[in-house]
Amino acid sequence: MDALYPRLLVTRFAACFRFYDAVLPELLGAVRQKGDECGPYANWDVADQAVLVLYDRAALADAIGTGELPPPAPPAQDAQDAAMLVSRVADVDAALAFCLENGGTLVTPATDRPEWGPTLRSAHLRDPEGRLIELQSY
Repeated sequence: MDALYPRLLVTRFAACFRFYDAVLPELLGAVRQKGDECGPYANWDVADQAVLVLYDRAALADAIGTGELPPPAPPAQDAQDAAMLVSRVADVDAALAFCLENGGTLVTPATDRPEWGPTLRSAHLRDPEGRLIELQSY
């Protein structure tokens, strides 16, 4: 049985798929179990446990009967960043460069953060839909 894992509802499925399909194997050793960039669903596992699922937002809306509702207004910054994905990596600088090469957008460069932990280093970026991601090492 899988533990709790994120299922990201996305509107730009192909772009998000290409990003996560490139970075999850490299950063986490994740293996894609199902799906391709045509969607509407894709999932990646580590050691037979789900770590991330992408699901096309319109496909879910159709499945649960909300397909004819108008799309929600774009979220305010506070709401947009109500959650983020965090990944511990061996080398924050290298992981950040790899993510940016594969479609991520820089938020903050790799920075030592002794106030968070004596050896903590982190960087922040956004996936192709603007979702906040933190890369960290400590």
